[in-house]
Amino acid sequence: MLPRREFLKTTSASVSLPTLLPAAAASVPTGSQRTTAQPSAQDLAEVARAAGRGKRVGLIGCGWYGKCDLLRLIQVADVQVVSLCDVDRRMLGGAIDLVAQRQLNRQKPRGFADYRQMLAERDLDLVLIATPDHWHALPMIEACQAGADVYVQKPVGVDVLEGEAMVQVARQTGRVVQVGTQRRSTPHLIDAKQQVIDAGLLGKVGHAEVYCYYHMRSRDVAPPTDVPDHLDFDLWTGPAPLLPYRSLMHPRSWRAFMEFGNGIVGDMCVHMLDTVRWLLDLGWPQQVQSLGGVHVEKGMNANITDCQTASFQFPDLSVVWQHRSWGAPVDARYPWGATLYGDKGTLKVSVHRWDFEPYGGGQPLSGQVQLEMDQYPEDEHEPDLERHVAPAIRRHMLDFLAATNDRSRPVADILQGHISSAACVLANLSQELGRSLVYDPTTRTIPGDVEATARLARSYRAPWLHPQTLLVPHP
Repeated sequence: MLPRREFLKTTSASVSLPTLLPAAAASVPTGSQRTTAQPSAQDLAEVARAAGRGKRVGLIGCGWYGKCDLLRLIQVADVQVVSLCDVDRRMLGGAIDLVAQRQLNRQKPRGFADYRQMLAERDLDLVLIATPDHWHALPMIEACQAGADVYVQKPVGVDVLEGEAMVQVARQTGRVVQVGTQRRSTPHLIDAKQQVIDAGLLGKVGHAEVYCYYHMRSRDVAPPTDVPDHLDFDLWTGPAPLLPYRSLMHPRSWRAFMEFGNGIVGDMCVHMLDTVRWLLDLGWPQQVQSLGGVHVEKGMNANITDCQTASFQFPDLSVVWQHRSWGAPVDARYPWGATLYGDKGTLKVSVHRWDFEPYGGGQPLSGQVQLEMDQYPEDEHEPDLERHVAPAIRRHMLDFLAATNDRSRPVADILQGHISSAACVLANLSQELGRSLVYDPTTRTIPGDVEATARLARSYRAPWLHPQTLLVPHP
């Protein structure tokens, strides 16, 4: 097979894309700019389709986004989905039937209730992980150890040291790991980066705002109930605390509980903070500080904040997050997005559109998502699919497949996903402790703060072992 970097020398398009880096570039510092040839969308698709042909795929977590991710992969590559895993028998059975309808060979994949049994077969080339957040780290690590390349949903884990272990294992095993922070692959945002930021139209950027004003915090007040027969709730809970079962926990509304995730910051801020980091080529924040709480929506089962502000300080740049799960958005066109302020203009970006306004005259620019319905008509009727996000997932899968072709780092490499995820975890920890935090990724500590350092890893419920036990000191 022609290596991707050799293939790309024949293309004419030229922009910055970390995807095309060979794996040997691991010594390049995080956040440094890498410039090389990027293929057109058609060229990328050709390389990725060749790279994916015949690859054996398994999915862990067959709910909402697991199916969204897997079906987009099936659309862009001739893979063979051979294994599905879920602790919910009904969800697993429905996913098996759906995949058999959608994949080319029309074969039903095998079904597993326990991801460890699926991975023990050691016959998978690619593993997709779309479980609740508290179940990201262990399956990703074991999939790498089983010889698979991995696509894992964001955030990479629920605490900082989970992410550190995930990065270490990916590097030790030489596996390609793409994180589901697909704004880096969103076509209209790639256009915004090229037309505005790479063209220098923003000038010096000294401040960015990231925000979410969706009314997404659960207002459920129902009491605990019996666990449904089709759900293995003990295995669903895994290393997290075993709480009384509530119907809103499964599926999807587990995000209402800090025991299983990191609230709206871990769910939504991670996307937009990662977007700003990608657009501006940023590494680790130097300091994180956050304030917030439950200010309005009291008396609910949910224990996540309904209003929170976080500040991420980078060299000569501050990024400020805000969410409110009540009230109106600041800009009705941008209820969830990012605004970048430069000395020459302002750029707003979202999953739907982008708008650039220059200072002191000049030509405003804008763009918006293209749904690709003509090329992928099945998108129109797929239940629960965020149709405006489908093009981004497809390109993210193409980037992932192309990286597996020549063992390069994908655009949302596990390290990049870890940095954005850990920053959000630190924001929540800052809000809980009531003080700013400075994380040192070299020592994996918060220097001078013993209490905060101790909370970089959550306690795991027995018999599950936290992957921090795998960590070795940085050289």
